[in-house]
Amino acid sequence: MMHPSAGHPPDSYRGRMPKVLIVDDSPSIRLLIRANLELVGFEVDEAEDGAACIEFLRACAELPDVVTLDVMMPKQGGIATAMAIRSDPRTADVPIVMVTTQNLPADIARGERAGVDAYVTKPFDPDELVATVTAVAHHGAKRAANRR
Repeated sequence: MMHPSAGHPPDSYRGRMPKVLIVDDSPSIRLLIRANLELVGFEVDEAEDGAACIEFLRACAELPDVVTLDVMMPKQGGIATAMAIRSDPRTADVPIVMVTTQNLPADIARGERAGVDAYVTKPFDPDELVATVTAVAHHGAKRAANRR
């Protein structure tokens, strides 16, 4: 696990710290990602697969600032979930970080075509994960500010 000072999320905006929705079918991976993001101040929610992710996004009043997705999950995998997020006007701009063991060039290209913003390969370095999620959250916040 990373040291708490190793990374910091973007400054608080909209009156709160950035929120991340972690989507992975492995409870231990969700816990590992959650622990590392919470250490640096992110607020975290979880979903166990893509179908639960889409249900969560439809039901939540305030969208997360970043969604992390695994590729291989039951019910609905990460690529289909990314495509669903991008196809809904309400969620189309939510940044997506793919966190997965699927790291062949064809896998990464498939993620890019689905609208994934960044890719972290499992097993991941906690510092790399936090840095990637932080950068994507910061970029997403800038993109949202430019739309105003």
